[in-house]
Amino acid sequence: MLLHRVVIAHLRQACRLKSTPSRLCIQACSTDDSLQPQCPSLAFSGDNSSTGGWKVMGTLLGLGAVLAYHDHRCKAAQESPHIYTREEVRSHSSPETRIWVTLGCEVFDVTEFVDLHPGGPSKLMLAAGGPLEPFWALYAVHNQPHVRELLAQYKIGELSPEDEVPSTLKTSDPYSDDPVRHPALKVNSQRPFNAEPPPELLTENYITPNPIFFTRNHLPVPNLDPETYRLHVVGPPGGQSLCLSLDDLYKFPKHEITVTLQCAGNRRSEMTQFKEVRGLEWNTGAISTARWAGARLCDVLAKAGHQPCETEAHVCFEGLDSDPTGTAYGASIPLARAMDPEAEVLLAYEMNGQPLPRDHGFPVRVVVPGVVGARHVKWLGKVSVEPEESYSHWQRRDYKGFSPSVDWDTVDFDSAPSIQELPVQSAITEPRDGETVQSGEVTIKGYAWSGGGRAVVRVDVSLDGGLTWHVAELDGEEQRPRKAWAWRLWQLQAPVPAGRKELNIVCKAVDDSYNVQPDTVAPIWNLRGVLSNAWHRVHVHVAP
Repeated sequence: MLLHRVVIAHLRQACRLKSTPSRLCIQACSTDDSLQPQCPSLAFSGDNSSTGGWKVMGTLLGLGAVLAYHDHRCKAAQESPHIYTREEVRSHSSPETRIWVTLGCEVFDVTEFVDLHPGGPSKLMLAAGGPLEPFWALYAVHNQPHVRELLAQYKIGELSPEDEVPSTLKTSDPYSDDPVRHPALKVNSQRPFNAEPPPELLTENYITPNPIFFTRNHLPVPNLDPETYRLHVVGPPGGQSLCLSLDDLYKFPKHEITVTLQCAGNRRSEMTQFKEVRGLEWNTGAISTARWAGARLCDVLAKAGHQPCETEAHVCFEGLDSDPTGTAYGASIPLARAMDPEAEVLLAYEMNGQPLPRDHGFPVRVVVPGVVGARHVKWLGKVSVEPEESYSHWQRRDYKGFSPSVDWDTVDFDSAPSIQELPVQSAITEPRDGETVQSGEVTIKGYAWSGGGRAVVRVDVSLDGGLTWHVAELDGEEQRPRKAWAWRLWQLQAPVPAGRKELNIVCKAVDDSYNVQPDTVAPIWNLRGVLSNAWHRVHVHVAP
C-alpha cells in the first residue's frame, strides 16, 4: 500500500494540467504517444471492486515504471554538457578533424552542414575552429529563430567558463559607426542597412533629396578620411597604374548627369506574394534619381593607358566596405561601356551638388547610367581591367535572372548572365493600396523608367484592372535619344465611373524600343525575386 500511495502521488503530479517540470520533461523526451501519462479514474465500483482495484494497482505500477524510466532519460538529457576549451575548438577546423564553431558559450560540430550552407561552404569555413559572432554580426538574417533552431541541432557542448572571451568578440558592433538615417525611410534591414522612401515622398520631386534616396548596403558603412583616401587604378601591361587622391580626381574634367538608380530587387514583395523568394522585401521604393558629378571613367582609364579593345574585357570595381575577413564588395561592367564617352560612366564625388553622403559612397562611387544598381560600387577603392568579369559573389552568384522552373536545388549561376541593363519599369505612388478616394475625379501619380538609356514614351493607366486604358501625362526632363538615364514622373486625372465602390488601378510603361511590362508576375517569377516589372496594381475604395 505504501507503493500504491507513492505511485498515486506521482501520477497525480504528472497529470496536473498546469505545466509542471515532470510533465514537460516527459513530453520533451518522448516521441511515442503511448508513453504519455494518462489519468484513469481511481474509483472502485461494483462487486468486483477488489479485482478491479488490483487491476488499477497493476496499471499504476506499470505507469510508475514508465514515469521512472522517463525521469531517468530526462535527467540524463539534462546532465551538464561536455565542456571544451577554445584551444580544443581551434583544433577542429577542417573536414579531417571535423569542423567546430562557437556561438556565445556553446560549441557546435557543423561538419555535416558545411556543404548545405546557403552562403556557400567557403563562407562558413571562415569561422571554422572559432566564433561565429564576427560573421553573424554582418547579416541580420542569422538572428532569425529558424536559423538558431537549425544550429541547435549541431550542439555538442559548451565552452569552459574559465576561458577568456577573445578580443574579437569584445570589439564594438561593426555597424555602430553607421550614419544617422532619415526617419521617413522604410527600413527593410538594419544590419546591413537597407531602406526605401515611402511612395508618397518618392515622386514628390523629380530629383530625390539625398536624405530619402533609397539605400542598399551589403556590409557595414566604412568611415573614410577624405585626406588619406586613395583610388588605385591598375594600368595595362606597359601602362601606368594610378594612385589618385580626391584632389587628383578633381583635376579631371567635371561631368554632370541626372541618373536614376534602381535595385535589381525593386518590387520584390510582389513576387513574394505569388511565391516565396529569397531577398529583401522591397516595395516600389528601391529606386531614386539624383544629379551626379565627377570624373568620367573613360578619362581616368585613358590616363592609366587603357584603350578600347576588340576582345572581351571587363572593368572590375572593388569597394572599401568589407567583412571581417577583408572580403570587399565588388562588381564589373564591360570595358566597351566603360570606355565609351557616350555611356557617361562616372567616378562620382558629388550627389545633388553636395559631397556624397556616407550611405551613398563617400568619397567616391561608380555611377553607371542605365545599369542595375548592383554595379554602381560605392566607397570605390580599386579599378582594374580584366579578361573576365569580377569574381565577386555579387557578380557571379547573385543578381541574375532564371526561369520560373528553376529552384534552389537546380539553380546553376554559371548558366545565366549577370544583370546589367534593366527592363522597362513603372509603378503607382499615389493613391496607396487600400486607400479611400473621393468620388468624382481621382489623381494618380507614379514613375516610369527603362534601362540602357531607352526613353519612356508612354504610360498607360487603367481604373478597371486593364479592361480600358488612359494615357498619363509625362513630367520631368526631356530625354535624349539613347541617353534617357533618368525616370519620367507621370500623373493622370481621370473621372471615377459613377456608382463604382472600388477601383483596380493598373499602370504599364512603354519605352522607345516598344518594350512593355508583362501583365502578371507568374511568367517572370524567379527564385531571387529580381527583375520584378509586372503591371503595378493598386486597389482603392471609393467614398460614398
